[in-house]
Amino acid sequence: MSDLRRYSRQILFTGIGKEGQAKLLKSKVAIVGVGALGTVCANHLVRSGVGVIRLIDRDVVDLSNLQRQSLFSEEDVKLNLPKAVAAQKRLNSINSTVKVEAVIEDLNLDNAEDLIAGFDVIIDGTDNFMTRYLINDIAVKYGIPWVHGAAVSSRGMFAVIKPGVTPCYRCLFPEVPAGRGETCDTIGVLSPITDIIGSFQAMEVIKIVVGTATNPNLEQIDIWDTSFFSMDISEGKNPSCPTCVNHQFDFLDRSSTLQESYSSLCGRDTVQIYFREKRERDLVKLGALLKRNGKVTGNQFLLRFSPNQDTSIVIFKDGRVLIHGTNDIVKAKSLYSKYIGN
Repeated sequence: MSDLRRYSRQILFTGIGKEGQAKLLKSKVAIVGVGALGTVCANHLVRSGVGVIRLIDRDVVDLSNLQRQSLFSEEDVKLNLPKAVAAQKRLNSINSTVKVEAVIEDLNLDNAEDLIAGFDVIIDGTDNFMTRYLINDIAVKYGIPWVHGAAVSSRGMFAVIKPGVTPCYRCLFPEVPAGRGETCDTIGVLSPITDIIGSFQAMEVIKIVVGTATNPNLEQIDIWDTSFFSMDISEGKNPSCPTCVNHQFDFLDRSSTLQESYSSLCGRDTVQIYFREKRERDLVKLGALLKRNGKVTGNQFLLRFSPNQDTSIVIFKDGRVLIHGTNDIVKAKSLYSKYIGN
């Protein structure tokens, strides 16, 4: 049972009060992507008393994350901790009454329904379009509201998407954009913009949970030139939308060619190798073999293998692999075949 004194200043706010706080304490929120936006959202929601928070992330903490990903430390980098685990540890120290679940997985069409169906709200903390379309499919299929967010350079945006009420993400962006577009890796990102967008996302989640009106706009902000732009999306529903009108969930379709086993990760000079069928790894045995060809470090969650100073290969227990040091999928496939094989 939570001690409500923790939330006394929040309860004094008339928009929340005791009734709203009670709803927060019973709510379940899934955060997909525990990076710059995800850590800000998780921090605010844990402090606000959301009952259950599930953190879903596929990556490990890197030194370059510390500039803007507020829950991580240099110690997390040294320990090669998965982001979901490092964030969980920090959040547990902030509010031990909130149940924080760490899921070290890549959200994909094989696991998305199991991981986020049944939650009250989904937060988009991702860095790629494909995962957003996947979240949108789950949200529409199960009637779950979600809060989209994105930030790069000095710019950011957010929007609330409520199935059956607002246009869905595919109404707003009918086609998957070609290429990677601008990323943190190509044009950088400022920490204040990720804090601002993540805070707005968290605020909209709280509004959804307590049952008050949410922002009807797609909001865009540039903190470098202090500009703001609001676009009313309430009337933007596409009458022929494949997803929210025709209930055609292409990003959950196992026969779809939209899902890839090999993909470049936005802003990380990294290729992810993902297998639809789980490939459980014996990390101890694999680590012993890899030591013959380079430096190996690790923990119970993963191995990090460095065959040279330019390449780092991270192997997770479920067989998923991140190859750091290239965004060339052909080269990544070659490295995987050379050092790990099947």
